Amino acid sequence: MKKGFNIDEFLLKYPHSKETILKDNINIDNVKEIYKDYMEYKNSYENQAEFIANILRSQKMVHSVKSRIKEPDRLIEKVIRKTIDRKSKYGSEFEFTIDNYKNEINDLIGIRVIHIFKDQWQEIHEFILKTWKVIEITANVRAGDNIEVFADQNIEVRSKASGYRSVHYLVEFYPTSQKVIAEIQVRTIFEEGYGEIDHRLRYSHKEIPEILQSNLLLFNRIVGSADEMASLINNLGKEWGAKELNLKNIIEKQKAEIAKLKKQVNKNNIENNL
Repeated sequence: MKKGFNIDEFLLKYPHSKETILKDNINIDNVKEIYKDYMEYKNSYENQAEFIANILRSQKMVHSVKSRIKEPDRLIEKVIRKTIDRKSKYGSEFEFTIDNYKNEINDLIGIRVIHIFKDQWQEIHEFILKTWKVIEITANVRAGDNIEVFADQNIEVRSKASGYRSVHYLVEFYPTSQKVIAEIQVRTIFEEGYGEIDHRLRYSHKEIPEILQSNLLLFNRIVGSADEMASLINNLGKEWGAKELNLKNIIEKQKAEIAKLKKQVNKNNIENNL
């Protein structure tokens, strides 16, 4: 039997939510219904997440793909935290319910696509656009990053003080008669490493200590430099490979010409000896 939502256990895990529940007048009965409803859809969402991940794994530019669905307690924490935002958007009477939470919380299904070199993003981007109905794209960058590639395609850019870099897509599809929204995050392998460390620190500290924050930002600059260096090495490798191939072709042509001349010389010698 599936375990129901226990508000006391939840508040032990997320103590900061208690104040928000009182301040924003959140209906706990609605929260319990959302939890129960989500638990019923959980297995279906897991299958849908893996289905999307397998489609993305088929692309040669993709290094690896991770899929996950939101943990039930994390969903409830987000419902509580985002209530004030939705009240600002829709009015003070807004409440999260089982009828609207699937449309308002867009990362119930999360897919993370990892690629090695920065320029591989473009091909992955085009594949996502032609495969699903994309309803939103956001490029998360660090201040000072080159954003021309995003500006050229009218992609919304958000500068993150934390240095977090990743391109996020909200895609809409219909595995059944009911619409499902999934979030696809695309980032380089270096950005993934930084993102994992940053995420772990932010969820283990209510406020990151200054010494950790400064070193995290230093690490972010190193990650950005590593991405640029990887791209440079990749481009140099391609150029060197092209030059090697060109040189090989020249040598093969020379060998063929020498063989042709030798054949002609041998033929002339035979004719002169007759």
